[in-house]
Amino acid sequence: MQQRTQLQALQVFLHLPGPTTGRGSKLGAGAAAAVLACASVLSAAVLACACVLAAGATSAAGAASSCPGANLRPSAANVLAVDAATLCLVNLERSAHGLRPLHANSALGHVAARQVTSMVRRDYFADVGPSGQTPMSLVAVTRYPAHAAQVVVGQNIAWGTGSYTTPAHIVGEWLASAPHREIMLGGEYRDAGVAVTPAVPAMLRTHGRGATYAIEFGARY
Repeated sequence: MQQRTQLQALQVFLHLPGPTTGRGSKLGAGAAAAVLACASVLSAAVLACACVLAAGATSAAGAASSCPGANLRPSAANVLAVDAATLCLVNLERSAHGLRPLHANSALGHVAARQVTSMVRRDYFADVGPSGQTPMSLVAVTRYPAHAAQVVVGQNIAWGTGSYTTPAHIVGEWLASAPHREIMLGGEYRDAGVAVTPAVPAMLRTHGRGATYAIEFGARY
């Protein structure tokens, strides 16, 4: 999901929901992760991504050796290493496409953490919370927009179980989903914040241990 607005106006397999887009003078929001991606609506359906691991997952897996922790399964003891590995893999992919790397940003990291915590605690999987709270509204109350004339923010979310919870698999699935890949490789972004929790929303009715991811992308102008 990606949104922009005037600042003044304020799995056994991995599963991802489809992003929405909008534009104004930029304070903005998210791309969810489900491989049924519609460009302008969040679909209620969720699909297993067994058939899309293809090129994207292969690319991320190949880069894993350059990013410590890329093959970790998230746990309470290693979430910081998983966060760092996820951003490392994203930056390797961006570099391969001639894009500048994203800088880790604590405000965006807090937004990502709030997103994954909210989804697990409130039992949903979507960019927009049950009360209508969007990624844009989460970013708006942080220091991130301070002193900026324009801000743009994008978000990818994902969940997986078992061996599909590693950063290499998560990033691979985002790469294999065109709308999520587009946001991940957005040339306008400068900063990012990643968060993972070693749990998934109960409504997903998964078997085995799982993990839920969020990554926020941002730029200030």
